[in-house]
Amino acid sequence: MSFEAFNIVRGLHILAVIAWMAGMLFLPRLYAYDVEQADKAEPLRSEMQGLLRVWQRRLLKIIINPAMNAAWIFGVWLILIHVYGFGEGWGFVAQPWVATKLVAVIALSGWHGFLAGELKRIHAGTSARSGRFWRMTNEIPFLIAVVAVLAVTTEGVFA
Repeated sequence: MSFEAFNIVRGLHILAVIAWMAGMLFLPRLYAYDVEQADKAEPLRSEMQGLLRVWQRRLLKIIINPAMNAAWIFGVWLILIHVYGFGEGWGFVAQPWVATKLVAVIALSGWHGFLAGELKRIHAGTSARSGRFWRMTNEIPFLIAVVAVLAVTTEGVFA
């Protein structure tokens, strides 16, 4: 595979990650707003929660899930390009920066799964999380992204 094709796959991977991160940073904020509607009087509470829950579901199903899938597909494709296209072999995955990025991606995927499960609990009325909890954990995806981006951009430093 040519380096130009590699750059296209890498660019598509970055775009997918941007979309994934945008959604993952916004969804907990919607959860916080939803939880805080409990203090409001009817019918405003029901109307607002209904709107927030439509946004939550659409954000997860239309943006976050497809973006995560695309990020994984392009990421695996990049690994295969390194392993087979550039002839680096499977030892490529054991490099500290690659292993660190993979751990970060798995952590971000786990947080994604937690948020998806919490959507079901919020909509069922069984979530015990507070607005404060959602505001405090809102930056978790960003912190994980910092680890992943620094691993990639400093790959030569730790080689």
